[in-house]
This record gives sequence, structure tokens and C-alpha cells, in this order.
Amino acid sequence: MSMGKSAKAWPGGARIASRGRYYLQISSVRFISTRGVLRTVRRVTLMNDLIGVGLYTPAEASRLLHIPASRIFRWLRGHEAAGKQYEPLWDPEVTLDDGRLVLGFRDLMEARVADAFIRQGVSAIRVRAAIKLAREIIKQSHPLSTNRFLTEGREIFLHVIEEDDDGNQTERLLNLFKRQYEFKGVLEPILKTVDFGADGLPKMWWPAGRQVNIVVDPERSFGAPIDGETSIPTAVLASAVRLMGEVDAAKAYEAPISAVRRALEFEERLEQRLAA
Repeated sequence: MSMGKSAKAWPGGARIASRGRYYLQISSVRFISTRGVLRTVRRVTLMNDLIGVGLYTPAEASRLLHIPASRIFRWLRGHEAAGKQYEPLWDPEVTLDDGRLVLGFRDLMEARVADAFIRQGVSAIRVRAAIKLAREIIKQSHPLSTNRFLTEGREIFLHVIEEDDDGNQTERLLNLFKRQYEFKGVLEPILKTVDFGADGLPKMWWPAGRQVNIVVDPERSFGAPIDGETSIPTAVLASAVRLMGEVDAAKAYEAPISAVRRALEFEERLEQRLAA
């Protein structure tokens, strides 16, 4: 992959291609992970406001989304089948020059909606075309993850605001799939678990529903699931409970018992889904 003008080589790390203003320095380091185990990983040095993007390997994204990592990889890298090359559905937020794939928070949210469409029978080819069309119209790199979509039975509409040369705005709805699929009740649950900013972009995700109070926030803990009350990663609390029990774990992290319990339950549900 060519580095071009938007890339930079950092001493001691892999060369990283930037998307916009983001750079990463990658090298190997051993540390105690959020799951409480010693492992060798790549150290990420954040440059120029990368904080807030969120960082996920395909395996981590798979665990959160319940989508096979191989499928996520195909969506973001493209693939070949029967001698035909298929392009990626969209480009990831962060691109590593050494070929390794890292997802950002927007990628995570885009994948949720793409998966919902595909589960309803929309081909990946049509999803790719819809993403391309929506991207061109609303000028967003990850259009499916915005709050610009409205559903009505078998139709998916993209809410578009157009402005003429005089500054007059006109609202219209663009039908992406034209009555070919049953979408009623598909997107609403997905959108209800996401907090959107004034710009229509996703800011936070409540993966188990808002009532559980566990949130994925790219501004905190690099996008790892955290307890909404204490901001402690759920994997850290769950690991502590397994090592020392609920009471001692709560004392060690100065967290209420309810927080360590829901963290453990959340992590156990993720593991059960992964094993299914």
C-alpha cells in the first residue's frame, strides 16, 4: 500500500496511513489486558486527537456485534469468490499500512446496520451500493451509522436536506431499496440504543439496552464497554469478580455491588454468544 502524502513513519513502529488527521504508532508490548490476563499486543501511541475514534480488532468487534470476524474482515477489506473480486462495503476509519485491520467506533456502528440489512435479505452488493449513494448525498463516510434513516414497512428512506444557491433548504426522503424488503421493526431497535450528537453522528452505544447501564463510548477507555455509573471497563470488573468475588472486587474498584454484578453478567452474555 502506498503511503502517499497522508502517511508518516514513526520510529520503532509500523508505518501507518492516516485518514484525515489520525496517526498511530504500533509496536509489541506485554501488558495486563482489560480481561485481566497477560498477553502480547500492539502498543498504540495516539497522535493528533485519535482519542475518541475507538479502536477494535475484528475479533473484538465480532464479540460485541455477534458478527463473525471473517465477515467483518470481508466487509472492510473486500474479498474474492469464484474468481470475482468484491470491493469493501466501506473504508475503515483507521488504515494500517502493514495490512492489519483496526475498526473505529463508526465502523462498529456501520456494521450493525449493514448486518441488519443483510439479515433481512439485502445482498452485500446492494448494501455497498446504498452506502455509496448515501455517502455521496449526505457527505458522510459512514452514512448507515447516522440518524438520517427512516423506515416505513418495506421501505428505507434517507432523510436529505438540500440547499439551493440562495440558501433555501428543502427536505426530501430518498428511497434506498424501493419496497423489496421488510424493514419494519429492524432499524428502530438499533437506533434506540445509540446516542446521536447534534450533527446526526453516533456518540455512544448501549449494547445491552439503556436499562442495563453499560455503554460503549469512543471517548472513554478507547471504546471498550464500560459501566455507565463508574466508567470502569466491564471486562476489568468481571475479571476482578472472578478473581476475588463480588464484595472484594467492589471494594478494590470503589464500585457498587450492582456495577460489578452487571459487568459480570454482561461479559458472560458476550462469551455465551461467542460460544453459540
